[in-house]
Amino acid sequence: MSTRLVDSIIVPTPISAEETSFIDAGAFQIPKVPANLPATRIDPQILADLVLKLAYTLATFTSQTVIERLCLPPDVIIQILDGLKAERLLEILGMAGPHDYRYAITDRGRDRVVRLLEISGYVGPAPVALDVYSAALEWQLPRLPEVSAARVNAALSELALPEHAIQIAGLARASGRSLFIHGPPGNGKTTLAHLLHNALEGHLWVPHCIAIESNIIRVFDPRCHEAAELDLPPEVKRRLDRRWVCIRRPFVVVAGEMTIDTMELSYSAAHGYYEAPLHVKANGGTFLLDDFGRQRVEPRLLLNRWTFPLEHGTDYLTLQTGQKVALPFRQMLIVCTNLHPNTVMDPAFLRRIGYRMLLDDPTPALYTQIFKQYAARCEVDVPPGVIEFLLLRHRAEKRPLRSCEPRDLIERARDICHYRGHPLELSQSIFELAWEGYFGESPRSTSRAESAGGRAAHGE
Repeated sequence: MSTRLVDSIIVPTPISAEETSFIDAGAFQIPKVPANLPATRIDPQILADLVLKLAYTLATFTSQTVIERLCLPPDVIIQILDGLKAERLLEILGMAGPHDYRYAITDRGRDRVVRLLEISGYVGPAPVALDVYSAALEWQLPRLPEVSAARVNAALSELALPEHAIQIAGLARASGRSLFIHGPPGNGKTTLAHLLHNALEGHLWVPHCIAIESNIIRVFDPRCHEAAELDLPPEVKRRLDRRWVCIRRPFVVVAGEMTIDTMELSYSAAHGYYEAPLHVKANGGTFLLDDFGRQRVEPRLLLNRWTFPLEHGTDYLTLQTGQKVALPFRQMLIVCTNLHPNTVMDPAFLRRIGYRMLLDDPTPALYTQIFKQYAARCEVDVPPGVIEFLLLRHRAEKRPLRSCEPRDLIERARDICHYRGHPLELSQSIFELAWEGYFGESPRSTSRAESAGGRAAHGE
């Protein structure tokens, strides 16, 4: 049994470390190929139905084709094919090579598949049992490299940040607790979240899909997961369960498009299987909820949906039948918003957030540091007086400093120089035009308007 019912909720059956099917193979930790049909921990009928649906899509096929497409070992596939042949659902057409036969589906088999497709249209790699997926995730996470202060500092090195921000970000990343970043727009909240993910090292194995009773849930998603190229020795490859994919630690980002529904299992009636929600695909990595408060759902409702998973490390999702199923919730949640926490969160949720960070407007000194740092990256000198000119313009127009502006203004200076056909330079005259193009106002016209306003105020 890969699952059990607890209070009408389908939960993974606890299994031992040996049953996780993960083994140490020298420098690698790999999912071990199942030795026989029971070792797959999947109902044999589910696997037989999967083979039959694959046969339905092919005029003829070989046992090797099924081995490759279902990612199961020869002994398991041959046992399934023999069973389907005994039921007269498949027929052998002849030899395709040593220990390899050509098959075709029979009329009886086609009739069976028509009924099967009404239940599930999934055809692809065989699923992994829910208990194995949950146990394998718990087995892998403690074995991944720990996040050090040096690693965090290196990941955030391209940002000029206050020391307290680096410390809080590092503590959140190392502990794996959630992080709530708030502050005015343009001060690097999203960039910080992206770079903080880079502090994670190591690879993770995720299954193509998992089976919960007869339900198939797709987990591996090339849009969210980046497959890692591992140079495995031949003897290790032979021991590898190909139902799993080795990926880089996932980084999943959602913004204004997120709703309550996107946090649930997505069932495709056309395909007859489920798509795991994005936060499940982020297990073992980072889930960034960006631009929080701009979603098409009331912020408190969205955050309340996270309360239980954050506290217990488990999320309960709903199948089409109405049954609840327990899935691991094991990623770092980062929330970025321009809104103040007290306006979008209640005390109950605030208590469950691991760390909170305010990224406020930079001081003139930090603004200067950011400017010089980006200019150095662009390999261009900063003439005397240029930064002072920009700081003066901000004060004259009562415009708050933003951490993104040095980069944005220098990039517009680059546009101007390229347009004029000469190398990048950071002169005051270029920044006057860059300012007008960026803010939509001319510094000179602003100065004249201020002078006219001052004279009018004195009755001149």
